[in-house]
Amino acid sequence: MASSSRALNAILPQIASAPYEAHQKARTFASRYVKSGQYDTAIEVLFQSARELLKTGQTGSGVDLAGFLLEVYETKGEAVSEESRGRLTQLIALTGPDGSWRKTLTDKALAWTVNHGDCPAGDQDLHHYVGELLYKEGAFDAAEPHLLASGKRESARLLAEMFTTWSAEGGTAGAFALRGVIPYLQNGNILAARAFISTFSAGVPKNTIVTVGNDELVLTQDQVVNFAQIAVVTCQRAQGEKNKLMRESWVRLCGIYQSRGGVLALPEVRVPLSEIGNLYFAIPLPRTQQANAMGDIMSSLFGGPAKDRQPMRKLAAPNTSNGLD
Repeated sequence: MASSSRALNAILPQIASAPYEAHQKARTFASRYVKSGQYDTAIEVLFQSARELLKTGQTGSGVDLAGFLLEVYETKGEAVSEESRGRLTQLIALTGPDGSWRKTLTDKALAWTVNHGDCPAGDQDLHHYVGELLYKEGAFDAAEPHLLASGKRESARLLAEMFTTWSAEGGTAGAFALRGVIPYLQNGNILAARAFISTFSAGVPKNTIVTVGNDELVLTQDQVVNFAQIAVVTCQRAQGEKNKLMRESWVRLCGIYQSRGGVLALPEVRVPLSEIGNLYFAIPLPRTQQANAMGDIMSSLFGGPAKDRQPMRKLAAPNTSNGLD
């Protein structure tokens, strides 16, 4: 591999006084390296040049080089690793919250991880990093989809903390409980759903503690939060059609709480609960119900545009472990 020193020695000293010229030199050098198949050298030149441009407030130029860096990742077939992801998290942090530059870079970075990583929704660690960054900046609505998409238990706990803070500004605890539990359950992610609801319910005023099997539930003064807790425990014990007791428990749970009215009786919530019943307990969907209406939930109940419907996913093997770290 050719050394990047020659290129960087020509680029970096110019950034402070002539950022446009430095940006153009970085693109020129990188293009030459790519054409000769020296991808690692091109990556190093683009990364260091983008980083220094961003440090000096040249956001547009820095993000442009970061985008070029991702193009080289794609051309090389760079796999998602701590090193390749680490370059991107540094650049994303330096981009700052102003304007749409960070979102542009984040979207491109996640698209690369979809193609070269293990997660169809994008790299879990990158989603977590971006979600935590946005949460700390107070951009709760922007952080939410990243913490949900991450699916890590650490992300679920962070989402619960964020929702606790957010709910204090307005809205009911129950609605926020559903915003975490429903998407995680729809993705078949029991452990994330448990991590979320156990953390979130701890911040809701409590009434009493009950034991369900090996699980200890803290019943709160919010009935929707209580429903969310019991729903997660019930789904954890699901075995499709095999466990008739849990299947009947799910039907009874939904029936009892929905009969009381409120948010759980809304069509926008009934639809995903029916899908969860189908996913975990093999309960047939109502004939009038199309698959996967999460877009409608986000639009009608929580705000945001509805998304195109996707085919209903199948749960190959629900996790029935009782443990939760």
